[in-house]
Amino acid sequence: MAPSWLTARPIAHRGLHDRAAGRPENTIAAARAAIAGSYAIECDVQISADGEAMVFHDSGLGRLTGESDPVAARSAAELGRLGIAGSRETIPTLPAFLTAIAGAAPLIVEIKSTYSGDLALARRVAELAAAYDGPVALKSFDPQIVAALRGLVADDIPRGIVGETRQDDPAYAALGASARRALSDLLHVGETRPDFVSWRVDDLPCAATHLARVLGHLPVVAWTVRTDDQRRLAEAHADQMVFEGFTP
Repeated sequence: MAPSWLTARPIAHRGLHDRAAGRPENTIAAARAAIAGSYAIECDVQISADGEAMVFHDSGLGRLTGESDPVAARSAAELGRLGIAGSRETIPTLPAFLTAIAGAAPLIVEIKSTYSGDLALARRVAELAAAYDGPVALKSFDPQIVAALRGLVADDIPRGIVGETRQDDPAYAALGASARRALSDLLHVGETRPDFVSWRVDDLPCAATHLARVLGHLPVVAWTVRTDDQRRLAEAHADQMVFEGFTP
């Protein structure tokens, strides 16, 4: 069963970020703002060329740094020198991010994937989570990663599957029709056995999350809530929300 802290507070999407205030997404400044607001924190991790978990959403550096390389082409030290969105903030490693939070707020870490079967990032995140003295949960869109985490972390670290009803994003390009259906309908639960489900708010309500809540007794977290209509959907059909662009 998922711990109560997982759904006790609204979850700030990539931290409580605000570019105008000098705290871009997935930065230590955004995490500290979430802590000050008494929110939980969600972050994303990508792997560096030398195997470190970097707190960064995109696989490429372009949108936030102006650099043309993939994150995975640069070392952690090189990535850590890159400024984000014109601010003073730089790309943090997950160890630095955990040190900055220091258990002051619940943290949900999304492990990014290329659906290639490579578990190097999952192993590194699991290693860091196991040593962290604070409330932390791990999640991924990739069922293979979520299934692997069962053998990589202790049972007291919650594991979640992130999903949506339609797989229109280019990130799913490597997956065939049957694999996509398994994602939409949570057909992988026998292998993944998640402790919670994180689902796209605009796809609520749907059979997959309804059955997860009613039959599986799994909490559902709705992402990403930005409008009043989306907030009403989350309140009606989920147990907590990942929010952005406002303060609940």
